[in-house]
Amino acid sequence: MSATISKSTLQFLKDLANNNNRPWFNDNKDRYVEAHDNMIEFAEAVIDEMSHHDNLVPMTGKKSLFRIYRDVRFSKDKSPYKTNFAGGLKRATKWLRGGYYYHIQPSASFVGGGFWGPNSADLKRIRDEIAADDEPLRKIIADPVFVKTFETLKGETVKTAPKGFSRDHPAIDLLRYKQFLISRSFTDKEVTSPKFVNELCQAFRNMRPFFDYMSEVLTTDANGVPIED
Repeated sequence: MSATISKSTLQFLKDLANNNNRPWFNDNKDRYVEAHDNMIEFAEAVIDEMSHHDNLVPMTGKKSLFRIYRDVRFSKDKSPYKTNFAGGLKRATKWLRGGYYYHIQPSASFVGGGFWGPNSADLKRIRDEIAADDEPLRKIIADPVFVKTFETLKGETVKTAPKGFSRDHPAIDLLRYKQFLISRSFTDKEVTSPKFVNELCQAFRNMRPFFDYMSEVLTTDANGVPIED
C-alpha cells in the first residue's frame, strides 16, 4: 500500500497558518476534509509498512493522527488550530519501548522518536546504565547509518551534572540528557514525493538499534535480569 501527500495538503496548511481563525476554517472546511482524508490514507500506508518491521499497537490511520484543534485553555496563543498534521505509532507490549512520530508542516516536516519525558525511575535507570558502561550507546549514535539519518542525539540537558553523578564522569555528556530524542527533517519536495512513505519508514527502521538498546535497559535491572510487574 502506498499513499502520497498531496501538494494541496501542504498548501492548505500554509493558508491555515496565515488565517488561523474559525471563520476562515469554517469557510474552507471542505479543503480541510480533503487534506485530512489524504493524511488518513498516508497514515494507513505508514502503519501497513511498519507493521512488517515492528510489533505495533493496533490502530487505524485515522486514530493514529493527532487532532488539528489546539487546546488553548492554558496557552497565551489562542490560535484555534495547529498548522501541521502529525501522527504517532506505539510499539506493543511493555518490552518494546520508544515510539514513532511524524510531523507534516510546510518547510518544517520531520520524523522523530525516543523518550520525551521519561519518569524519574526510568531516567535514573538509563543514567545508571550509561554510567556503568557508555560504550553500547556511543556505538549506536556513532554508527554511520545513525549519523547519516539523525546526525546526533537530541533533547534537553541539565546544565552541569544530574544529582548523584560527578561532573567529571567520563560519560557526563550523555548523563546530562533528561530527554533522549532523535529526528530527521524533510523538505516539502521530499514530503510530496511518492517515495516519502518508504523514506519515512526507513528513518523509523533506522531508529531500531536505539530503541532496542533502551528497551533492554528499561526492562531489566542493573544485573540484566528482566523486571517483572
